[in-house]
Amino acid sequence: MKSLFQRTLSAAGPLLALVIVVVFFGIADWNQDFEGRFLTSGSARLVGLQSVKVGIAALGMTLIIIAGGIDLSAGTAAALAGCAAAYTLDQGWSIQAAFCAAVASGVICGLLNGCLISLLRLVPFIITLGTMTIFMGVGKTIAEDGGTITPPLGTVPSWLQSMVTQYPEPEWIAYPLLPNFCWGVWLMLGLAAIVALILHRTVLGRYIFAIGSSEATARLCGVPVARTKLLVYMIAGALVGLAGMVDLARLGKGDASAGLGLELEIIAAVVIGGGSLAGGRGSVVGTLCGVLIMGVINHGCTALGLENQVENILLGVIIIAAVYVDRIRSQDRTA
Repeated sequence: MKSLFQRTLSAAGPLLALVIVVVFFGIADWNQDFEGRFLTSGSARLVGLQSVKVGIAALGMTLIIIAGGIDLSAGTAAALAGCAAAYTLDQGWSIQAAFCAAVASGVICGLLNGCLISLLRLVPFIITLGTMTIFMGVGKTIAEDGGTITPPLGTVPSWLQSMVTQYPEPEWIAYPLLPNFCWGVWLMLGLAAIVALILHRTVLGRYIFAIGSSEATARLCGVPVARTKLLVYMIAGALVGLAGMVDLARLGKGDASAGLGLELEIIAAVVIGGGSLAGGRGSVVGTLCGVLIMGVINHGCTALGLENQVENILLGVIIIAAVYVDRIRSQDRTA
């Protein structure tokens, strides 16, 4: 297992990249006489709330990618979870039941992926590409009305809506020492701490790294590969289910099509954060940095009035650079 110093060092790259991106947009903002609106607590709050959905789902994807897998169905599974939660409210159940429905939906999606991948030993890329469309179809079946389902007015409580509110009330954080982030940000950070503990302080975490480094070697060493993969996809599914509640909190409805393309953002966040698509490497801190880098670029381009295609190009360049750096590190490690 890596030492604390080694893990901190491996996360230094994504953290430095985050600082560079923030400084770049901050300088660009000042140079265009926008009165420094980018480097403000309001901007920090906005980036934070925009990062909640991708951030929570990316924590689960971190586990999957470290284990040498991938999940292209994460986006549509999150949308399915949102639809399940909205349907639960529409049937007169409580918001607590809606949370349970969302998490249960995510776990079932993860269980299906895990079974097909670990028990049948099929390629994760192809399997999750197939389940991606299955989950979207199930979501549309639940929603029926054009793929969306809107629960009755008043069934989505205000405390859930404040999950992704830029200026939550009351200001319960020690503002101005810290920006008064919406509670979704603190939920994301709390879940990140739990995932980090799983990775670095449990037997399951050691199994995940071992499988990602070399599945054949891990199996020879007695690691229960199939069971571990199944558990990893189920944990990731639970996190995806929670991420599905974000759309319900933000829009007040479930949308079966809301997850299209989300899986690419989730995977990109892990890769930008130093996760290796070859498996065996990744970190929670790096993933959070990757999520924030994408959030800062998104907000920075909007603040500077840049076209959406500029944002797409910047993100693409960063992803390619991250993959190239990962390849260089892999070559150095095997040399």
